[in-house]
Amino acid sequence: MSVEVLLKNVFTGTGEGPHWDEDTQTLFFIDNLGQKVFSWNYRTKEVQMIQLEKVLGFIIPHAKGGHVIGYGKTISDLDWNSKKVTVITEVDENVDTRMNDVKCDARGRLWFGTMGADRLPEMPEKEQGSLYCLYTDGTVKKHKEKVTISNGLAWSSDNKRMYYIDSIPGKVYGMDYDIETGTFTNEKVIIDFQAIGTLGLPDGMTIDTEDKLWVACYDGAKVVRFDPETGKQLQCIDFPAKRITSCCFGGPNYDELFVTCGRSGAQEQELKDLPLSGSLFRVTGLGVKGSKPNIYEG
Repeated sequence: MSVEVLLKNVFTGTGEGPHWDEDTQTLFFIDNLGQKVFSWNYRTKEVQMIQLEKVLGFIIPHAKGGHVIGYGKTISDLDWNSKKVTVITEVDENVDTRMNDVKCDARGRLWFGTMGADRLPEMPEKEQGSLYCLYTDGTVKKHKEKVTISNGLAWSSDNKRMYYIDSIPGKVYGMDYDIETGTFTNEKVIIDFQAIGTLGLPDGMTIDTEDKLWVACYDGAKVVRFDPETGKQLQCIDFPAKRITSCCFGGPNYDELFVTCGRSGAQEQELKDLPLSGSLFRVTGLGVKGSKPNIYEG
């Protein structure tokens, strides 16, 4: 296994939301507090960046063209060429929140969550966020409330299990999923980071072809592979950065893990000790693979 710095100190705030686009062999990702969206082309190594005006939650391709972004409290379309942002829908109208992580299920529904606004660095208002689904017909439904930091999402390969993270109180949930209706039941805690006590907070998440979860450990300087059936830690990757935020599989064979992290909230000593904070990393030689990610089909 090898960990390399793909883009050094690319994030001024907090890197998040890596998404691999198979058609263009491009990695898309964001700097949420830096209000930037990025692309990195695997073939040419070219980096493109768009500076926007609001805090970002995610970027994911839209089947109709362009990309869908979490923009403030909205789900919006972004035209990469014109840089035009067009609002699709807005949520949490009377609550001080912002968009955070997202994933699409196998039918192209867009599951997204919100989190409480940061009054102080790394201290969002508790239980202000929610978990929503934007269905392909354009309707939005709230599926979970009283969430503090809505985060990582994943589904098993048979689409019968859904996994979800609320970073505070540090829980990874597993639930039964109905792919026909886009609903879940029987939610249970499957991994408790508070009980583990050494990994920081669970942040972004992805899943491999063996249906094992890869969880980014914020304040833990790691990505850890878990068995969702037992909660057992199977593999651990250490990084030269403390605030690991998210990860996704990509590359031509989906055997490379791209990992984001942040600088926001770091004190001077942390940045001195860990000068690669805010970099984009790539891990190779893991011996496992991911699958082509789903996109929004609405």
